[in-house]
Amino acid sequence: MSKRPTSRDVARVAGVSQSTVSLVLAGKAEGRVKPETGQAVREAARRLGYRPNLAARNLRLGRTRTVLLVVPTLASPFFGAVYTGAARVAGERGFGIVVHPWNDDAVPARSPVDIEAIDGVLASSIGGGVTGLGELPLVVMDNDPAGRAPSVNFDVAGGMRSIHRHLTSLGHQRIGHVAAAVDTWTFRARGEVLHPVACRAAAAIDVAAGRAAALELLDRQDRPSALVCDDDLIAAGAYKAARQLGLEVPGDLSVTGFDDILVATAVEPELTTIRLPAEELGARAMSALLERLDGHTPPDVSLPGELIVRGSTAPPRRA
Repeated sequence: MSKRPTSRDVARVAGVSQSTVSLVLAGKAEGRVKPETGQAVREAARRLGYRPNLAARNLRLGRTRTVLLVVPTLASPFFGAVYTGAARVAGERGFGIVVHPWNDDAVPARSPVDIEAIDGVLASSIGGGVTGLGELPLVVMDNDPAGRAPSVNFDVAGGMRSIHRHLTSLGHQRIGHVAAAVDTWTFRARGEVLHPVACRAAAAIDVAAGRAAALELLDRQDRPSALVCDDDLIAAGAYKAARQLGLEVPGDLSVTGFDDILVATAVEPELTTIRLPAEELGARAMSALLERLDGHTPPDVSLPGELIVRGSTAPPRRA
């Protein structure tokens, strides 16, 4: 069996010192090692098939190089994209990720997570906050930026304003808001934009609940000509409600969603919605957490959404 290459072998092939190899492969070369030297080290490591001995390095640093990603559910494709972005950045620095669903009833005693094996925490869309994890470095995503931890958020209020401008530019004056019945910052921020101008019904984030809440609004004497839904799954429920009542989307009823997940293009007509860069959210949050682990204080970040106009919105049909 051939001998496993070492950092000394990489240094010899690249013509540099072992300390330079360590800086480059640990992602700490910027400003300390010339770019061409860093490239030579990475090329030598690739040619030799070198893999760092993470166990030995972690022992020296007192780290496990493992991050906990906390999300409210594993069922949503949105959080899969968050994980993909976070894992890409983590992998570039030799970190691994443990994903754990967390709800308001979660406590450490009932959690399989061993906090002694975790270096830091990323928490996405957690309403009650993550408790019981000691003083671990924390970065929050899609959470109240007024908290004590650094945050990477979407500009959800700006996204909702874009939807409202789009609908009013089409001529809609009676707007209904099918709001997510989830008490988190991201949904409160969306609701605050529409509160002065829309009638409201609440729904869990699923198709059946969205249908029931939409039916409640469409049963009003002053029936809305447009429904703004806090989530694309809720919007799919609004489509079902319209079909049940014999209403045409968008001729009789315009419908909008939020997030631009797969269902937005699975429904017919395709859904006008706000596209949120979920993968970028995970990547930026992981970068911020790694900054914290390196002893720095990262700034808060707000990522804009993009209004995607599709076939579910049109001017209201005149009486």
